[in-house]
This record gives sequence, structure tokens and C-alpha cells, in this order.
Amino acid sequence: MRIDRVERLNFAFSAGAVAASYALVSPGFAGGVAVGAVLEAVNFRALFHAGKLFFAGRLGNWSAGWALRYGLLSIGIGVAIYLGVHPVGLVIGLSLILPAAVIEAWQSRPPIDPDAPVLDPDDPSWDRWDPWLARERDEDAGDGG
Repeated sequence: MRIDRVERLNFAFSAGAVAASYALVSPGFAGGVAVGAVLEAVNFRALFHAGKLFFAGRLGNWSAGWALRYGLLSIGIGVAIYLGVHPVGLVIGLSLILPAAVIEAWQSRPPIDPDAPVLDPDDPSWDRWDPWLARERDEDAGDGG
């Protein structure tokens, strides 16, 4: 089984968060973080493979996997809460993928080209650009204001 870089980074964050919460808060809180981290790691792995199915054009498998993934995640969270897992620790554990994904995206960005063409800050083209649609404004539709 191949573990992607973002999953390894997520594992490091999760292990650090569990250890820190055990040392600084309580064993029950650390258990909640650990349960949340396991649930989000399984959910992220399924999401990663679902993304591959989506971009391969297998939408039927992707949509069925989406429903199954969220159903199982909901059941896992419900069972954890029913068994008395600390809810704040669970939420923190479930959210540990976010810093790992942001750091991995930042490290994987393309190199900055210092010779790339840029517009002069006073260029009138800046006024024609719509940042919400990431394209030039349609002159016929007006600007709405």
C-alpha cells in the first residue's frame, strides 16, 4: 500500500496532536483526538481515491463512493460520540488534515518565474478583470454597480 506525502504529513500532525493533548489536557481528550484523526485519515484516503475515479471519468463509481464515504463517516462519528469520546477532541482530530493539505499544497507549488510577464500596476487592463470569475468582464452585461 502506497502512502502519499500528504498522508504521511497528516500522520505526523495527528501523532503530535495526540501526544500534546495527552501531555497538556487529559487522556480522554487525547483519545478523542486520536479517534477523530483515524476517522479523518480513512475519510481522506477514500476521498483521494474518489478523486482519481472522478478525474478518470468514472462518475457512477465516484458518486456511489461519495455517499458511502459520508455515510460511514457519519456512522463513525455517531458511534464515537455514543461511546463517550470527547467531542472537542474528536472535532480537532477530524480537522487535522487541513494544515497537512495546506502545507503539502504550498510545498508542491510550481517554482516562481522571476522573468514572467506582469502588467504595470497602472495598466487599464486591471479594471477590466473580474476576480470573482477569473476572466475579463463582459462589457455588455455591465458591472452591476
